[in-house]
Amino acid sequence: MVDADVSPADAISNRLFSALVETVDVASTFLGVKLGLYQALATLGSATSSRLAGQAGTNERYTREWLEHQAGTGLIDVATPSDDGLLREYRLLPGTEAVMTDTTGELPILHFVRSLTSSILAAPQVAECFRTGKGLPFGHFGEDMRIGQALGNRWGFMTELGPGWIPAMPDIHEKLLSTAGARIADIGFGEGWSSIAFANAYPHVKVDGLELDEASVRAAQANADKAGVGDRVRFHMRDAADPELAGQYDLAFAFECVHDMANPVAVLGAMRRLVGTGGTVLIVDEKVSDTYATPLDDVERLFYGFSIFHCLPGSMDGEQPAGTGTIMRQSIFRDYAHQAGYTAVDLLPIENDFFRFYRMTA
Repeated sequence: MVDADVSPADAISNRLFSALVETVDVASTFLGVKLGLYQALATLGSATSSRLAGQAGTNERYTREWLEHQAGTGLIDVATPSDDGLLREYRLLPGTEAVMTDTTGELPILHFVRSLTSSILAAPQVAECFRTGKGLPFGHFGEDMRIGQALGNRWGFMTELGPGWIPAMPDIHEKLLSTAGARIADIGFGEGWSSIAFANAYPHVKVDGLELDEASVRAAQANADKAGVGDRVRFHMRDAADPELAGQYDLAFAFECVHDMANPVAVLGAMRRLVGTGGTVLIVDEKVSDTYATPLDDVERLFYGFSIFHCLPGSMDGEQPAGTGTIMRQSIFRDYAHQAGYTAVDLLPIENDFFRFYRMTA
């Protein structure tokens, strides 16, 4: 309801003031994740600023300011009140320990905080992109984007890819289960959790991760080796368009990255050649509305935020870029698939609040 006594100027000012307060909460939370402060507080149970700083390896004065803000805004709790800030003790709010210390992605909100904050920190460079029309490579956003994105998606890969996503294509599911040496190409694999999930679900398959970001390749291979599947899962700094790879795979897969590509048609065309005529490509990407309408719902508002500060700059980083961004509507994707030479594009019947699943026939 609009308050008739509040002018439009005051209303928008009030809204943005509230948003500023919430933004400080997000930025402060980012520090807690990056510095390991929540993990340290969980380990200690309760702590003064000095004890927490000692556990986390941070400066006491900075840590005290962070604790006072976090407790004051209701993200953590005061365990032992005191007028002396050095004697006051803090703890995680009872019942929030799992979400504040998640390392698996089961409760991924803090990982999304990490990845979005890393995008917003690039705002000065994004502003220059607005002026020049150029883009920013994925590596520009650093480890916070890479780690936050990887952990944000890890749980879904580990719990849904093998049990639900691939079985939605029964013929492919059976082939991967029964064919010794079946091969999967994982394009834009992040830190490798999708590839690891494939190996866990299908004991006979071999997975090649193909990516052009060196840091991602290193991190993904370390994760695969630690998970005990490094003998069947290998990551390469290699272009999927390499003609030597044509026709070598039973499935090509790309998760939440086609909209980031400067030339998505070329990438989809390369994936088509990886599987050969009649082969299957699975693309998972954001579930956005089919037409633009205001007001946006909260999910699409968030998607636009990622797009402005990360995905659109990524998709503008190249020669004659498509400039897709996060909001890749069905009609846009289907046009890319048609240009890339696919004979069919089908939506898989998988219920998901955030993603669509496109099965494509080469």
